[in-house]
Amino acid sequence: MSLKKLWTALVGATNEGLEAAADTQAIRILEQELREAKEELRRSDQSLTSIMAKRKLTSNKVAAFQADIDKYSEHAVSASESGNMELAVECAERVADLESQMATEQSILDGFEKSEKTLKDNIAKAKTNVRRMEQQIDQVKATESVQKAQAAASTHHVGANSKVKTALDSLERVKQKQAMRAAELEAAEERAADESGSSLDEKLKAAGVTPGAQTSGQDKLAQLLAKKNAG
Repeated sequence: MSLKKLWTALVGATNEGLEAAADTQAIRILEQELREAKEELRRSDQSLTSIMAKRKLTSNKVAAFQADIDKYSEHAVSASESGNMELAVECAERVADLESQMATEQSILDGFEKSEKTLKDNIAKAKTNVRRMEQQIDQVKATESVQKAQAAASTHHVGANSKVKTALDSLERVKQKQAMRAAELEAAEERAADESGSSLDEKLKAAGVTPGAQTSGQDKLAQLLAKKNAG
């Protein structure tokens, strides 16, 4: 391999390693950002709860001011109709003061309601983005796990096939050795039979001749009679 090709191969391997490390780091970064986003959402929910509580209190104040305004307005009219103009004017002044205070509280209430609506909208969007990010991270991690499992299974399958083939080859060699050993034992038995003459006896027996067998009674009687007549 030329130096140029070797350098290209090394650079390629290095780039792949860097990319793999970067991908792993990217997932970790996203997970960290997800945790931070959830923490910010938790704080936002707390802020929203505080704003809603203040809005409720301010709303109660506005309602209370409105109730007092209605009450002193009636008193002013009643005092005026009864001819007590001094009391009527005093009640009217009280109404004017209450209206000024209520206007201030209403302005604060409007601000709380606007902030509450804006914060609710932003929190809803942020929660949607967080759920989407969480889903994507889970999907990427799950896909990576599945692909690793598939790669491992493929590797194990190839390795298992190789091991099975090796085992079968070894088994075949064992069977061949056993067959050879059996043949050697049979040959040894044949040689031992030839040397002891048992092989010939087996051949005679197969031919219906029984060497060394005991003579029957009739054959023996015939032999004795023949011997007597000859004498």
